[in-house]
Amino acid sequence: MLLDPCNHPILGELKSRVAMAAMTRGFAGSGSVATTDIAEYYGRRADDGVGLILTEGTIIDITGDGYNNVPHIANAQQTDSWKQVVDRVHGGGGKIFSQLWHCGRISHADYTGGVPPVSSTNVAAEGHNRQNDKPFGTPRALQAGEMSSIYDMYVKAADNALNAGFDGVQIHMGHGYLVDQFFDSRVNDRTDAYGGTVANRCRFALETLEAVLARVDPDKVMVRISPSRNMGGMYDWPDLDDMLTHLIPAFQSLGLKMLDISCANADYYETSGRIIRMVRPHWNGMLMGGASLSHEQAEKELSEGLVDLVTWGRHILANPDFVSRLVANKELKPFDPSMLGELN
Repeated sequence: MLLDPCNHPILGELKSRVAMAAMTRGFAGSGSVATTDIAEYYGRRADDGVGLILTEGTIIDITGDGYNNVPHIANAQQTDSWKQVVDRVHGGGGKIFSQLWHCGRISHADYTGGVPPVSSTNVAAEGHNRQNDKPFGTPRALQAGEMSSIYDMYVKAADNALNAGFDGVQIHMGHGYLVDQFFDSRVNDRTDAYGGTVANRCRFALETLEAVLARVDPDKVMVRISPSRNMGGMYDWPDLDDMLTHLIPAFQSLGLKMLDISCANADYYETSGRIIRMVRPHWNGMLMGGASLSHEQAEKELSEGLVDLVTWGRHILANPDFVSRLVANKELKPFDPSMLGELN
């Protein structure tokens, strides 16, 4: 099942049920554009049989940047640069979605055009920013009246992605970035309509999604969340059950059809696999997840109807021939951090 071609009711013809998870690489060209090397990087995975590719996080506006040399999709030059990537993947028979990314407070004015990062809060993230070897910047809490300007950034980026030929977009709502900063009551210290209760903390995400779905066909929109993950230690959303009980039906009510549950390089069964088992009885759309599962484990998740596609990140990064290795029952090359220094 995993390695067989399939005709998915939303995604259409896929070479396999293998999905390449979004992974930040930092190889954008001058002007934050995609390059021919990036096109070849994704194209090789499509050639080998990966069914769906999620791009590295792609910044929707300079004020949402927070990393060295990551690509953007905010202007015409950046949008045009992605066309070669999409064409290369389609030429290999793959499908590709653009992951739309706003870092929120996981940033610094060095990356945001000199303005403070924005967030749900005005409290800086703890820890050291490895991107510029400085503490994280002190954010500015978004005012309620400003929210629509952020939603517009997502909508414009989604338009740009579709104009570049992408098969769809994934709105990144996980891993501690902007949307997740509203979900998390330990970060979100607001007392207005966007903070406090579970419903209020979900409001920013739902209004973002509503704005995008008002412009984009629901068959081309996916959301990524990470309610349970490894982020410098094991982490769950506060009020986890109540959050899922509110958020998942609300996603469906708005028309969302595709959901990616991520866990940031953690044990699948302790994190995203556990969440998938909580979500699946209440979610009738496409569901995607995984974290370095074995071939046998992935087949089991698929056969039990828990997921529709299985994601791999570091394994596919380390093995451009990942699918071929699974087909041949060949040992996978282990991921090594040194691999992050080159697009192989």
